[in-house]
Amino acid sequence: MLRSLYSGISGLRSHQTMLDVTGNNIANVNTTAFKASAAQFQDTLSQMTQAAGGPQATVGGTNPAQVGLGVRVAGISTNFAQGSTQATGRAEDLMISGDGFFVTKLGTATQYTRAGSFGFDSSGRLTTPDGSIVQGWNAVNGVVASGGALSDITLPLGTVAPAVNTTSATVGGNLPDDAAVGTALVRDKQVFDGAGDARTVTFTFTRTAAGWDVAGVDANGSNGTAPLTFTNGVLTSP
Repeated sequence: MLRSLYSGISGLRSHQTMLDVTGNNIANVNTTAFKASAAQFQDTLSQMTQAAGGPQATVGGTNPAQVGLGVRVAGISTNFAQGSTQATGRAEDLMISGDGFFVTKLGTATQYTRAGSFGFDSSGRLTTPDGSIVQGWNAVNGVVASGGALSDITLPLGTVAPAVNTTSATVGGNLPDDAAVGTALVRDKQVFDGAGDARTVTFTFTRTAAGWDVAGVDANGSNGTAPLTFTNGVLTSP
């Protein structure tokens, strides 16, 4: 009688833990990067009430008999599966594709998280909402040396990068094959000069008897013209 009560009590306690885990899952339904946890059950020791008997000449063998003594929670597993990609509109928000964790440091303690909701503090360090500093390899002269010791990821806020002029640009679109000779199509493209100022280059595509020509004119009046060459409907030059 007492054994059955103890077994039943162990089941109640274990399932209460399962309900606690389920309640925690519901409470964290809007927690960033949280998926779910699951309670894992395991039976406890069993008590032998009858030993096995071997077969005799006139008597068959008998199986052992044992009574379980209840159940316990063997562990609580955490689901670290990747979630769906969502746009937040913030450049500081990151996500991990596949397995892995972000490494953060809070004081002297190293922590790991899959939540990528970050921001920059006044010192330019990438931090989590609770103030942990995200760790990684910082770039030196534009090169990231991976494999070394981790350090605080820092962005020098307020630093102005040197201007780089546009050296190449792509203009996309379709040119109608049935356009009449003399038809002109205009497309503007924004580029940048060596001072970092934005400028507009106007491309004019003109239908000719031989095909199409393109002319480009910038704000200073500089221009250039070239014929377009197609192979099987694909632009090959210029």
